[in-house]
Amino acid sequence: MITALRRITKAGFVGFWRNAYVSMASIFVLFIALFVIGVALFVNQLLSTSLDTLQSKVDINVYFVPDAPQEEIDRISDAVRALPDVSTVTYTSREDALAEYRERNKDDTISLQALEELDDNPLGANIAIQAKETSQYEYVARFLDEQQELEQPQVPVIDEINYARNKKSIDNLTAIIVATQKASLIVMAVLLLAAILITFNTIRLAIYTAREEISIMRLVGAGNMFIRGPFMLQGIMYGLIAGILTLAVFYPILVWLGPRTEALFEINLFNYYIVHFGEIFIVIVGIGVVLGLLSSTFAVARYLKV
Repeated sequence: MITALRRITKAGFVGFWRNAYVSMASIFVLFIALFVIGVALFVNQLLSTSLDTLQSKVDINVYFVPDAPQEEIDRISDAVRALPDVSTVTYTSREDALAEYRERNKDDTISLQALEELDDNPLGANIAIQAKETSQYEYVARFLDEQQELEQPQVPVIDEINYARNKKSIDNLTAIIVATQKASLIVMAVLLLAAILITFNTIRLAIYTAREEISIMRLVGAGNMFIRGPFMLQGIMYGLIAGILTLAVFYPILVWLGPRTEALFEINLFNYYIVHFGEIFIVIVGIGVVLGLLSSTFAVARYLKV
């Protein structure tokens, strides 16, 4: 077994260097396929980050009446935080709400004068609720409506829930996220299929050049595995070299693109590349090796009748 493995390995390396032009052509095609897949991965990351940023800017605000008991505000806030669909709950006190109002209207003299004429702070506390997914806001709003219905008429707590005003924007954003995710998956699947077909045909042609050598090997009694082995090894080498080359080419491109994507999409792709290099290496090189191996195996089995 060890001797056979050694011979297969030697034959694979010899065939790789003997047919250097064919090997380079196969590596180049695999490189193009992996580069396209890599670009799709980075674009998908940009889209995901952009959608997360949009989603983080959508929330439900619950405004409490000015004289709402603090214990009731805390109870409702804690109950909302305990919901599995809720990501964060940000509490704003009456004093902070008044300070924010003054800051927003610092150029509106009439509003500030009207505020000064009041003896007490007219604003109540509020909480801003962000759900984990935009599709979960409706459930959170129903929960808040139930809490409002449980209030005693003589002791109101919740003044307003602005979900109804934001519902159209939330529904539109949810539709955009779902459509973008589906489109991203479809594009990735199409690119991967195209990469498989192109790689398969290229390696099939590479193996076709060795058809006479394979016929001679069969005539002298070589086993199927001994014939397949060198081509399978060459396919692995094609994928490995193409994957490493792809990662090397991405480095200078992302060095240049990183600051630009950070300004536009709030994510530096170069930093993402460095931080997740291990995962990206496994994906790109792994896909290259698998494509090379499977393409070589199927090409030998189907087209050379081994």
